[in-house]
Amino acid sequence: MTTPSEIAAEIKTTRRALKLRQAELAAAAGVGLRFLIELEAGKPTAQLGKVLAVLDVLGLDCAFVPRSGPARGKK
Repeated sequence: MTTPSEIAAEIKTTRRALKLRQAELAAAAGVGLRFLIELEAGKPTAQLGKVLAVLDVLGLDCAFVPRSGPARGKK
């Protein structure tokens, strides 16, 4: 996953698979409902700590995996 939209889609898909309402997930993660709604909409400026709290409740991990080929911005 490399974009906020891709992360948002994974969060929404996992939440729905766990049969959680947005309000339930927000409460369990200790974040506001508005934050979760914006996160699932792909807001690019979401606070990392809160994103990690949501991922934790959903049982998801965030991992850094090297891409093949040159890094972005490098030639």
